[in-house]
Amino acid sequence: MSKSLKAFGLAVGAVALTCLPAVAQTKVTNEGISANEIVIGTHQDLSGPIKTWGVPVSNGMKMAVEEINAAGGIQGRKIRMILEDNGYDPKKGVLATQKMVERDKIFAMIGSMGSAPTLAAQDILFEAGVFQLFPLTAAEFTFKFDPAKPQERLKFNNLLPYVESTRAALKYMMQWKGFQKPCIMHQDDEYGKNVLDGFNQQLTAMKVQPVSVTSFKRGASDFSAQVAKMKSDGCDLVVLGTILRETIGAMSEAKKLGWDVTFLGATPTNVLEVPTLGKEAVEGLYAASGFEIPYEDTAKGKVHDWLINYKKMFGTDANTQAIIGYNAVTTFAFYADKAGKDLTGQKMLDSLESGEKFLDIFNSPPTKFSKTDHLANTITQVQQVKGGRWVLVKDNLMF
Repeated sequence: MSKSLKAFGLAVGAVALTCLPAVAQTKVTNEGISANEIVIGTHQDLSGPIKTWGVPVSNGMKMAVEEINAAGGIQGRKIRMILEDNGYDPKKGVLATQKMVERDKIFAMIGSMGSAPTLAAQDILFEAGVFQLFPLTAAEFTFKFDPAKPQERLKFNNLLPYVESTRAALKYMMQWKGFQKPCIMHQDDEYGKNVLDGFNQQLTAMKVQPVSVTSFKRGASDFSAQVAKMKSDGCDLVVLGTILRETIGAMSEAKKLGWDVTFLGATPTNVLEVPTLGKEAVEGLYAASGFEIPYEDTAKGKVHDWLINYKKMFGTDANTQAIIGYNAVTTFAFYADKAGKDLTGQKMLDSLESGEKFLDIFNSPPTKFSKTDHLANTITQVQQVKGGRWVLVKDNLMF
C-alpha cells in the first residue's frame, strides 16, 4: 500500500472515531430547571371520550406534586406542573406539546394520555431534547427504542405492556383451568391489535389453535353478532381486548344468551368502573393487572391514608387511573432526586438508566430501567371480580 493511501486510511479511521461519540450522544434539554423550580408538562383527555381516565390521572398527578412540594420539593426545587387538555385528539396533543416545549419550557413530559396523542407529539419532544416519561398507553412505541436513533433514549414507560401482560394472564388461565378452545374479541385499533398479538403469540407458544377471532369498531355498543358467533364456535375462554363499555356490553350479551363462559380481560378492563357500572353482568370476570386495586375499608397504612387524602382533595373515591397518575410523578421525583442537587438533563438520563429501583406505596413490582431497557417491568397479576370487587387471584406471573 502506498504511503498516501495508508495515510488516507488512517485519516478516515480517525474521522470515523471522532464521529462515533456524536452518533451515540443523546441531546437532553436543561430547560425548565432553575434554582428553585422544575417545570413538567402533561396533556390529558379532560373533555373527550376517555375523560374518565384523564381527569383522575391528572388529579393523581396534582396530588403527588402537592405532597412533594409540601415536603420541600426535589433537592430544594418545587415542581410546577403545566396541564393541557388533549381531548383524546392527536392534533390537540401536538398543539399542547408545542406550547409546553416552546412557551412553558418544560423539562419533561409526564403521563401524556392515550396512544394516538402521545405518538403524534413525541417527535416534538425528542427534537427539543425533552423526556417522554410514563405515558398513559402501554403500546410498544413508548419504550422500544432504536439504538441508532439517540433521541429515542428519552422515552421510558412504567405501565404493563398489553402484549406481555395478555400473554402472562392467558398462559396462567389456560394451564390453571385446562381450557381447550380459546377465543378473542378485540377493539379494531392499535390497542386491540396489541392484545391480539399477545393472544396469538401465547397460543402459538402453547401449540393451541384459536377457535374464534372477532373484532369491533372503537365506539361500538352492540356486540350481539360477535358473542353469538363465539358461542356457536364453542369457545370455553374469551379474551377481551376491550375497555369499559365494551367489557360490560359483551358480558351482558353472554348472560342474555344464557352462555356461561369464562372471560379474561386485558389490563384496561381492570378498573373500578367495570364492577361498579357492570354489576351482576361482570361477576366472575378475570383480568390481567399490574397492581392490586385498594379499597378504603380494607387498605392499611400509607395506602389507606392516601385514599382518605385523595377523597378530601377531590370529593370522590380514588381509582386505578388516579394511582397511575400519582405514580408517574412520584417515579419522576425519585429519579430526579437521585440525579443530585446539580440537576441537568444528562444527569436525569443517567439516573433513569442507573438500574436503581423505585418502589411505590401500592406494592407494585419494582420500577427499574437500564441503558438498553426502558420498560419498568412485565410482571403480571390476574384478578377477578367477586361480590362487586376486584380480588387478587395470582401474582408474579411471567410468560
